[in-house]
Amino acid sequence: MVAAQHIRAAEAGAALLAEGGNAVDAAVAAALALGAVEPWMCGVGGSGFMVVWLAAEGRAVALDFQGVLPQGLTAADYPIDTSLPPTSMGFPAVRNFANTQGARAVTVPGAVAGFDHALRRFGRKSLAEVLSPAIRLAETGIPASWFCTLMIASEMAILAKDATAAAIYLPEGAPLQPGALLKIPGLARTLRRLAETGAAGFYRGDLGRDLVRELQDRGSRMTMEDLAAYEVREYAPMEAQHRGATLYTPGEQSGGLRQRDFLAHIAAALPQPPAAPDAASWGIYAQALEAAWRAHRIRNGTLAEVGSSTSSLSAVDAEGNMVALTYTLLDHFGAGITLPETGLALNNGVSYFDPRPGLRTSMAGGKRINSSNMVPTVAVRDGKGLFAVGASGGDLIMPCVSQIAALMLDFGMTLEQAFHSPRLDASHRGSLRADPRLGPAVLEALARDHKLEVSGNVVMPKLYACPSGVAAVAEGFAGINDPALPDGGAAGPGR
Repeated sequence: MVAAQHIRAAEAGAALLAEGGNAVDAAVAAALALGAVEPWMCGVGGSGFMVVWLAAEGRAVALDFQGVLPQGLTAADYPIDTSLPPTSMGFPAVRNFANTQGARAVTVPGAVAGFDHALRRFGRKSLAEVLSPAIRLAETGIPASWFCTLMIASEMAILAKDATAAAIYLPEGAPLQPGALLKIPGLARTLRRLAETGAAGFYRGDLGRDLVRELQDRGSRMTMEDLAAYEVREYAPMEAQHRGATLYTPGEQSGGLRQRDFLAHIAAALPQPPAAPDAASWGIYAQALEAAWRAHRIRNGTLAEVGSSTSSLSAVDAEGNMVALTYTLLDHFGAGITLPETGLALNNGVSYFDPRPGLRTSMAGGKRINSSNMVPTVAVRDGKGLFAVGASGGDLIMPCVSQIAALMLDFGMTLEQAFHSPRLDASHRGSLRADPRLGPAVLEALARDHKLEVSGNVVMPKLYACPSGVAAVAEGFAGINDPALPDGGAAGPGR
């Protein structure tokens, strides 16, 4: 089963399962397909994390394929402009938005290296094989949905600054309309080249040289040496124990430490959960979110982290291997540019770094992104994978994924029940957001201790993140995407 933010991507992953691939093959195929069908969120110009549960070996592995700043970059390239509002990561803005828009906002993308590493180490298929569905989608394009139109319209001001992006997404000056063909010129050719040359072509070959040339022409300091030096980090994931289950995340560089703190608070304050969530348990969840985020704010010195251009997907195969994968361009459409020859949309990962010196997140040439909200999670009990869940949505991700996990483990909810359950959102920002479906009694109790915002889980604004998950069930496997996201879905082999 594969669950993703676009059903065509979930189907691409399911096709790999049908062809004998495992969960890793399916996850990478779905991730690559997402770059063609929701290019405002992700693509091979992005970076991220993956957690893999290897059923036969009884162990979990984390992969960090986060972005890296070009070696030649200096903070002097990004003079702070106090007249501009803070970035989506809560850091000071810089002159001409150079850390969020355009070629100077781009970090060395890790997605291709991460996917290739995962396939070689844990998959059954080659990069060329798992690229096939994405290539077909890029060649034919897909009809734009009304949600696609909405995403484009929300970023018109940035897209209009780039001639190539404007031609694709704003034909005749207006957002691509529902039913019109979403097709990115050059992307299919680039994916075919990637299939032919592999990751080596991207980081050390002609494809990489084309990428660097296009970026340098726009002012980037990225070089071929930066691409060639890129490395994926494989390591033992962070563990959190909760109700007899072990939850694996990518660790402190992700939202994993916050999730572990959240669960530890719940376990201490709610040693014996009631049969179903009540006002007291929701109050404990709110306190746990606040405590976890307060510690994070102190560690990182951030004000807010609201970037939302992220794709998350989960996969499980018949052998019980599970994958949670999250990767991102950071903001919607990343740096807001589409390279005319390669058709690639690029991340704006430089905005992960603070232009102020002396902080854990301060920028420096060659530095790797070391703080992210992404928290792909795999839960295991008695040596068997229970569920894999992740989400997109910036600082909304950790509260969303962690609550879904807690609802399943604290109250025995199924994956579907947890996804449909009302949730809270809190991140030590001075208020608590609550879904009105919690009911008057719960809302009144929460309002006694918090400044309360009552907001529904709707398509936009997306206030409770966008989760995707799979789970083991008695009859096999279940999969689901955020019920409020119109294009998402789950698929299995032959479906």
